[in-house]
Amino acid sequence: MDRSELRLVSLLPSATEIVCALGLQKYLVGVSHECDYPAAVASLPAVTNTAIPKGLDSKAIDETVRTLLQTDAALYHLNVEVLEELKPTHIVTQALCDVCAVSAAEVNEVAGRLPGKPRVINLEPMSLQQVFDTILLLGNATDRTQDAERVVKALEARVEAVAFRSSAIPQKQKPRVAMLEWIDPLFNAGHWTPELVAMAGGIDCLGNLNQPSVRLDDGALMQSNPDVLFIALCGFDLSRTEQDLALLQNLPGWKDLSCVKNRRVYYTDGNAFFSRAGPRLVESLEILAHALHPQVHPASSCGSIAKSW
Repeated sequence: MDRSELRLVSLLPSATEIVCALGLQKYLVGVSHECDYPAAVASLPAVTNTAIPKGLDSKAIDETVRTLLQTDAALYHLNVEVLEELKPTHIVTQALCDVCAVSAAEVNEVAGRLPGKPRVINLEPMSLQQVFDTILLLGNATDRTQDAERVVKALEARVEAVAFRSSAIPQKQKPRVAMLEWIDPLFNAGHWTPELVAMAGGIDCLGNLNQPSVRLDDGALMQSNPDVLFIALCGFDLSRTEQDLALLQNLPGWKDLSCVKNRRVYYTDGNAFFSRAGPRLVESLEILAHALHPQVHPASSCGSIAKSW
């Protein structure tokens, strides 16, 4: 296909970020209702909507999601009329998490009915390397192989720089780290996050390496007694995260945690970092590394930091 004929639709924020990192933003004709980076993509037509009402607190969001999943009801839907008008040649989506995007089954079914039957590119990374692989996959699918290789090489160099600095940290100086992606109820951060903790010079005491995040049992955080607690709430920016932080103080034994006593509780923009399987996962690593070992790791080259709480 002639590159000028490309008409890309992205159904998740991380895919949109990859598309733009590959220099394909001008071919992007539609995005999900959650895509917000780079800022210019927010002006593109939204091809998805959500069944989760606005304004719910965290507990109500979790309960709504669980109810919908248990009844096989979709959390997100495609706006087929808008898709038909956009006439995409490629639709980028994922089948990794039904809580994060339109179901893969719906995307494939709709794509088969659209004019021209656009190609569906499915991204399912569970590790940092697999995230890099998705960049290469999308680059190959859009005739941007060399650009994708260049992007991945630059990202890998930043990862290697962090890992190299961390390799000089004695094991006894590596803190035990608990990573949370939800507070009410508590959820650990799985997938690629335990890898990031290790490369940043920490020891993950909750995460499931390359496995989905899971709800924590009552007392699990207290039993792990982390040296550092790092909070990156999925889909929440800094201000929305700050609304939930006080909920942690109601947990039994909260004040007795080592991380609380030593004032080593941090939080960051979980909407932009850690939860999106795209280029900014590397910036997430840099943010975490600086929080864990500020004397070893400089602040993120992009200027993003974690805030102390």
